[in-house]
Amino acid sequence: MWAGRHVVLGVSGGIACYKSCILARRLTEAGARVDVVLTRSATEFVRPLTFEALTGRPVLSSLWERDRALAHIRLAESADLLIVAPATAQLLARAAQGVADDVLTAILLARTGPVLAAPAMNDAMYAHEATGRNVAMLAARGWTFVGPEVGSLAEGPSDRPGRMSEPEVILAHAARVLGAGGRLAGRTVVVTAGPTREPIDPVRVVTNRSSGKMGYRLAEAAWERGATVVLVSGPVNLPPPVGVRLRSVETTQDLGQAVGEELPGADVLIMAAAPADFRPSRPSEAKRPRSEGALAIPMEPTADILRATLAARKPGSVIVGFALETGDAIQKARTKLEGKALDLIVVNDALEPGAGFDVDTNRVAILDREGNARVVPLASKREVAEAILDAVEERLG
Repeated sequence: MWAGRHVVLGVSGGIACYKSCILARRLTEAGARVDVVLTRSATEFVRPLTFEALTGRPVLSSLWERDRALAHIRLAESADLLIVAPATAQLLARAAQGVADDVLTAILLARTGPVLAAPAMNDAMYAHEATGRNVAMLAARGWTFVGPEVGSLAEGPSDRPGRMSEPEVILAHAARVLGAGGRLAGRTVVVTAGPTREPIDPVRVVTNRSSGKMGYRLAEAAWERGATVVLVSGPVNLPPPVGVRLRSVETTQDLGQAVGEELPGADVLIMAAAPADFRPSRPSEAKRPRSEGALAIPMEPTADILRATLAARKPGSVIVGFALETGDAIQKARTKLEGKALDLIVVNDALEPGAGFDVDTNRVAILDREGNARVVPLASKREVAEAILDAVEERLG
């Protein structure tokens, strides 16, 4: 996503400037070439040297810097993305009126490409009708906004928007601005993730070791490609990805119901969850004490959620299954692909080092219904997610 990208980070003067330092570092670590532009007031909060150390590049803070004539025009034209964070009330007002009295506003006036702004100011200032008009005017010109959020401000706690979004949130929105031109843009993607839990009694459950990481990375990556994403998740210890709509479920039956409700509008369904294949047939209404001795639990199979979607799938949709196997994984996956009428199936061996549960990496093969196989060598689950979504986009009309 970020390798080789050129980002201009404009920083106007507010206490949230400290977050801009983190954002500059995150962008640089991700592989972007980051040019930081500071307003005069921003230099009162963070010195240019700080950003130079974080990005490894010189900082521009004046139209009158020696040997940098017309740098503002070059930056306005060359950047893949211009981020303004923080975007103060004053900066928004000047930009809305076309004022170009410093290097950042001059860049903004000359800019024709995408701009992402993260407002940050006192909550009363953000609530003022003048600020609202300025934001609306800039949005009408094509600016994208992230935040502001509710939370503590420099002057104390607040229950109204004004606080600048966190760097990770801004980074996710920036990726979406850049990645929203593909075939997933404007599509609805439903992703399932994590395990399910089947009750033995009010305290104990039958479950599995799925962490949900693969599904969460898929939801994250699909949203950054411009999709509307619904994440149907079993119990996991992961924060929801930015921008997605989360539906939390517990049992396999809950999962099936949620998928059934979302399926009619889904252009893509990616079943990355690991629902329990069996459940106790007679859950106890009371906790069984250990003193009663050995416990035998009659089990029954759960419903096959993917097979149950056959009649309700949206015409032209892409359906992706997952197969976590032990031994002869490819053949078992092909049988599932054909039996459940899938477009793609992602298969990996649970016993392979680095490719099973509770790890941040995966090694998979992506099989299609034409008999082709695309092998993704050991990589981060985010990288694997990108490969899966590439295969999905190839099948979308």
